[in-house]
This record gives sequence, C-alpha cells and structure tokens, in this order.
Amino acid sequence: MLPAALRRWLHRPKRSDPRLLSQFFYADEKVSQVVMEINGLDAEMDPQQYLVLLNQLHLSQAHLLAVIERIMEECIPTQRHSRDYLVKFPEELSVDNLGNHMLFAAECLLAGTFIEVEEADSAQLLPRARNLLCSLELVRAVLREQSLSQPGSYSEPVRAVLIQFDRLFAEFELSYVSSLVAVKSPEEIYRQQEIIVLFCETVERALRLGYLTQEMIDGYEPLLMFTIPRLAIISGLLIYPEGPLNLEQSPEQMSRVFSPFYDLLKKIRDLLRVLSAEELALLERSLCTAELEDPRGPAAAPAWGAAAAPKADAPAAWALLEAPHSDPAGAAGADRHTGLAAGTAPPRRRTAASSPSSRRAAGSSPRPRPGARCSELRSRYSSTRDMLHTLFVCVSGVADQLQTNFASDLRSILKTVFKIVASQPQPAGEAGASQEEEGEACAAAPSRLADCPLCSSTAEAPGLRGAGARSPPQWVPDSSCSQCSACSQPFTLLRRRHHCRSCGKIFCSRCSPHAAALPQYGQPRPVRVCAHCYAAHLAPGRR
Repeated sequence: MLPAALRRWLHRPKRSDPRLLSQFFYADEKVSQVVMEINGLDAEMDPQQYLVLLNQLHLSQAHLLAVIERIMEECIPTQRHSRDYLVKFPEELSVDNLGNHMLFAAECLLAGTFIEVEEADSAQLLPRARNLLCSLELVRAVLREQSLSQPGSYSEPVRAVLIQFDRLFAEFELSYVSSLVAVKSPEEIYRQQEIIVLFCETVERALRLGYLTQEMIDGYEPLLMFTIPRLAIISGLLIYPEGPLNLEQSPEQMSRVFSPFYDLLKKIRDLLRVLSAEELALLERSLCTAELEDPRGPAAAPAWGAAAAPKADAPAAWALLEAPHSDPAGAAGADRHTGLAAGTAPPRRRTAASSPSSRRAAGSSPRPRPGARCSELRSRYSSTRDMLHTLFVCVSGVADQLQTNFASDLRSILKTVFKIVASQPQPAGEAGASQEEEGEACAAAPSRLADCPLCSSTAEAPGLRGAGARSPPQWVPDSSCSQCSACSQPFTLLRRRHHCRSCGKIFCSRCSPHAAALPQYGQPRPVRVCAHCYAAHLAPGRR
C-alpha cells in the first residue's frame, strides 16, 4: 500500500481535465492551502495579510461549493432535497452566492462569534451548524478519494454522502434565514400569486382599452410602478371582485399587502359602483397620467398615457364633470363633504358648476344609477369632478402606500408581471438585422461618458472609454469597499457585495439587478451589471 502523499502525487488529475471531480480536486486543494496559510499567520503582527487571506478563503470556498453543487446536479439530480422554501424568502436574499453565506454563518455559530442571531435561536441552530460542517468535511474527503481513483464515475458512497449533505444544507438554510427575517407562509405565497394574476389581467385590460402601450411595458417605464397598482385596485374592486380584493371575506383572509386598507377599500368600492362608464374611463385615464386635469386648459400638456386614450370629444366628456347634482337642499350639510377616509380634505366646490354652460351640459349628462344608496353617495359631492377627485386621491394613496410599506413584495410582484406581459425576444434572424443600429449606438457611447458621474475618472473605468476595448475593467477589491457604490448602504451578512462586470465597482443586489451580454469583454452571455451601466453605457439591443 503506497503512502497517502505518494499516491496523491501519482494519481492526481491534470489541471486541464474538464471532469467535475478533477475540478473539485484543485478547488479543494486551494481551500486547504489558504487555511494552512491562515493557521500559520500571526494576525496581530500582520493584520493586512490576514484580511487578504480571509478574502481568498471566502472566494475559494465559494468556488468549492459551486463545484460541489454542479457535482450534485450531475450525480443525484432526481434525489436533491426540495428548495421550494426559497419562494418564502425576501427578494433581497435571492443572491447567487447564498450558499457561501450559509457556510460562513455555520462556522461563526460553531465558533461562538455570531451576534446577529438571538440566543434562543442560536441554541437551536448550533446542532444543525455542527452537522452541516461535519457533513461537508465528509463530502470533501469522499470526493477527494474518488477524484484520485475514478474521476470519471460516482460510487454509491459518494451518492450517499451527497444526499445527506444536500438535506442538511437545506434544513440549516431554512432554519437560519427564518431566525433572521420573516418568511412567507404557504397561504401568503398563494395570495401573492393571486395578486400577480390580478396585475396581469389589469395590464391586459389597460392595453386593450388604450390606457397603456406595449412600448411602455417593454421599455420598463418608471411610472408603470405606480400606474399598474392604481389600475389594479379598480380592476380588483369592480372587474374581478372574486380575486385578491374580494371584500366579502374578512381582512385576515386577504393578503397582508391589502388587508391594512380593508375599510378604505370598501368605501372606494361603494363609490366606484355609482360611476357611469364614461366617469370610470375618465378616472382610469387620470390615474394613468398621474393627475386629474382638465385638458381644455391651454397649459395642459399631453401626458405619456393620454395619447393612447380612447377617442372621445374631450370637452364634452369633461363638461359632465362640472354638472351639479340635483340633490335636495337639505343634503347640503355636513354629509355633502364627507370624505372616504378620516383626514381627507373635503371636496372643493367649483364656481363653474353653476354657469349656464354647465347647466346646458347637465341636460346631456347620464343619469346616476338608480337606487337610494347611489343617490345618497353622489349627493355628498358638489359635482362629479369633486367625486372623481376624491376617488383619485384615495386610490392613489392606497397604491402609493403599497410602494412604501410593502416595497419588497410589490417589487417582486411587478418583476414577475413584467416578465409575463413583456414582448418575447426577437428570433435570431430578426435580431441580426438590428446589429448595425446597435453598432451605431455603441459608437455613440463614448460621447455620453464624459458627463457620467460614476465613471468621470479616467483611472476608474478605462474599459468604458470605447466600444473596441477588449480588456475587462479592473475589479475593486472586496476588502477596500465597505458600502454600495450607488446607494452608500453598508454591506452586511444579508446585504452582500456584487461586482458589476461592466465597470468593476461593487454594488448591493438592489443597485445591480440587471444582466446583459458584454461581448467587448468576452462575455457573450448575460452577466451582472449595475443599474448605472445598464442605463447609461449599454446599447438597447444588448439589454
């Protein structure tokens, strides 16, 4: 029997061997080498070198886990532990190297140096962390032995240890994240999916009625972040009342996104039901343009959604909004100015409502829907315009509160909606026809870089100075950057560092959400880029 060191030297695979076990051998060897250097270094004597080695250990462990992940996909593809729980996590945790963060957390818990977890949760996580790290060491030993003997196949012991490691890793990941952040329940996930369906139906209806255009959706117009939720509130209350905005159920049965506004939504629904078709269309077009404005005024500029509105005689349509309601004089008391919500300013009376032209328009205006309740609701407002103004403010207020109080949920919902309703990519044949236009856009890019605030320094972004550059930009070292280059938020265990492949700077996940191909740097497939480079330096054809 040959000594282990001699056998390791004789049977070690070649570096050029493309098989996964051969790649694992050198990834594992790199981790062991860095660990030995750290153990032999006095951190107090050379703290800078210690930080450099820690960064190397972090990167080498991430590479090792990536190789093990690929081995599991090849060796036990049908026996992997379920990862369905990932949909429960907040969007900001959906990062590429989440597994390496879990391994680092397990090591800190085992060493007793982790402070982000409560003491009770730490006591429950400690056995899972210990089992996970022991299983990882066993996986490394078994795979190392397999790579020296038969790097082209997987034995039964290899499959067994991989299955166990995969299960322990998933259990620790779910337990650890659940101790740090609130994860969604299965019921809440289902309710969020219902909201996605409602938003998609709302966009299709808005496209059909001409409130939105496909170009706005494909261009990811920023105002759509506000317009779609506003239109969805009206659709959910009137068009699809059995969906996620079903107010016949209790607030506890609704999604936590809408349940805080249960009482206000009821009042909005009751007032929406008394609108005529023309009044509803005017309200929805106003929500798309983000202002309730009379287009007859000379200063009224056409908004970005107004051009696609259904054709109609605008002055005639808006004339009915100035028509006073024929409510009895006794209704002119306090009830006339009752708002939909506490603290809502009373509607303003318009002096134009009593003008002769308004009286003539009133004769042609549609009558309110029959019913004592309908008449009572409309009698609270001096004119239809005042009623629509109140609805505009309340619907916009609810939608804007969603952006503030449930930003992560709404961002995830809208992201999914855009993926569904956006136009499909062009076929390869049609895409080739736009290469000439893309080249012209790339040639014009250097002229925009001179005024760029993030890359004004010639030393920071030499790769962006021309479309013909071939060397990728220099990456900013992780150790020299403690906060996001865009939003300046400090990096933590959950807010991780991400390098932009276009400029080399470090950003958080929120400031680098895009992916694009960078053929000038040898990246034909989409890679991570920051929001700034995506908007300012990339041609539209590569986005």
